[in-house]
Amino acid sequence: MSTRNRTTQRAALVLVRARREPASIELEALARDAGLHPDVVRRFVELGLLEPVPGTATSLRFPGDAATRLARASRLRRDLSLSYAGALFASELLARIDELEARLRVYEPPNDHVR
Repeated sequence: MSTRNRTTQRAALVLVRARREPASIELEALARDAGLHPDVVRRFVELGLLEPVPGTATSLRFPGDAATRLARASRLRRDLSLSYAGALFASELLARIDELEARLRVYEPPNDHVR
């Protein structure tokens, strides 16, 4: 393996590690981070579009990446007039595409020529 390929793989691994979110986040902090009112977050939860992680009975906690997912779903809902379910589904698909593209970049050689 060439030095360039090892450097590219190492850089991709560092980027993936740097983007890790906290393990869980409380509802109020989630709403603030997503730029949404807490009632909107509760609505997503009521509809089953966002599931809290197991935690204490007094406060709901959510996955660390939930703010990013909620903000994206909110923008999709607003900009494309999607339903709550459609917005979250599209958001999850886009997140999966981002993840797969990042994994693919590790294995593909860089494309140095411009089209």
